[in-house]
Amino acid sequence: MNGISFNNPKFFYLLLLLLPMIAWYIWKQKKAGASIQFSSDMGFVRIPKSWKYYLRHSVFVFQLLSLSILIVALARPQSSNSWSNVTTKGIDIVIALDISSSMLAMDFQPNRIEAAKDVAIQFISGRTNDRIGLVIFSGESFTQCPLTTDRATVVNLFKGIESGMIEDGTAIGNGLATAVARLKDSDAISKVVILLTDGVNNRGEIAPVTAAELAKTFGIRVYTVGIGTMGVAPYPVQTPFGVQVRDMNVEIDEPTLQKISEVTDGKYFRATNNNKLTEIYKEIDKLEKSKIDVKEYSKKQEEYVKYAVAGALLLLASILLKTTIFRNIP
Repeated sequence: MNGISFNNPKFFYLLLLLLPMIAWYIWKQKKAGASIQFSSDMGFVRIPKSWKYYLRHSVFVFQLLSLSILIVALARPQSSNSWSNVTTKGIDIVIALDISSSMLAMDFQPNRIEAAKDVAIQFISGRTNDRIGLVIFSGESFTQCPLTTDRATVVNLFKGIESGMIEDGTAIGNGLATAVARLKDSDAISKVVILLTDGVNNRGEIAPVTAAELAKTFGIRVYTVGIGTMGVAPYPVQTPFGVQVRDMNVEIDEPTLQKISEVTDGKYFRATNNNKLTEIYKEIDKLEKSKIDVKEYSKKQEEYVKYAVAGALLLLASILLKTTIFRNIP
C-alpha cells in the first residue's frame, strides 16, 4: 500500500474527547474505593494479587481504542495504492495505404511501398494506447486489418503487404471511403485516417472529395501524404529483356489531397524521401497527442469498513469483559 488519505480529516478533532474521558476515569478510580484505617499494612502486603487486578484497566483501554478506531472510520480512510492514470477511449487510427504498381518506384529506399510500411510499423509501435486498423487500395480497396489493439497482428499484416495484391490503379476515393466505414461507428475521442498515395485518382466509384465529406460527417480527421520526389523517379519496368529501371514522371494530385485534409480538419504532407516520411509520421504523432486531453482520475479504495468493524469488535469486547470477567475484581 502506497499510503492512506482521509476524506473527512476534521473528525480527528473528536480524539480530543479522549482527554476528559481519561481524566474522568482516573478521578473515578480514586473515588471508587472505600478507606479503612489500620495501624499497619504489613499483613496485606503478603496477600497475592490475581491477574484480574493487573488487567483491571483493560476494559477502559478497550473502550478508548474502540472510540479511537471508530473516529478514524468516520474520517473515511482511503488507500492510494489503486490510483491510476488512464486515457479515456484513446484514438482510433486507420492507415489507408496505396499499393498500386507505381509504389514500386525507387526514389525511396528500397522503394516507396517498403519505405511506407517500415515507417508505419514504427508509428504503430509508438501508439500503445490506440486502436489501429489497415486499409489497402489500388484499383479497388479492402480492409486488411480491422481496428485492434493487437500490435503484433497489425505489424505482421503490414509486413505481408505487396503491390499487385489487388487490381492495379489508384482509387483514392474508394480507399478513403473504406477507411471511413471502419471508423464511423467508433466512440473514440479522436478518429483519424492517414492516407498515403503516390498518384492521381483514376479508378473507383467514389470521388476523393466525396469520401472526404463523408469523413467529415462522422467526425473523422484525415491526414493525407503524397509520396514521391519532385520531377522524375526511377521505376522498374518489365521489358522483353527483363526488368529495367527507367525514369518516370512523378504525378501526385496534390490539390485533391490538400482538399481532403482541409475538409476534414486534417493536414497535407509531401514526402520526398525516407527521412521526410519519418518526420511526417512524427509530426502526425505530435498533432494527435496535442489534440487529445489525457484525463487523469484517481480510483480510491474505501478502507473505513474494516476500521468500523475493528472498532465495533473492540467495543463489544469491552462490554463482554465488563459484564463477565471483570464484573468483580478480588
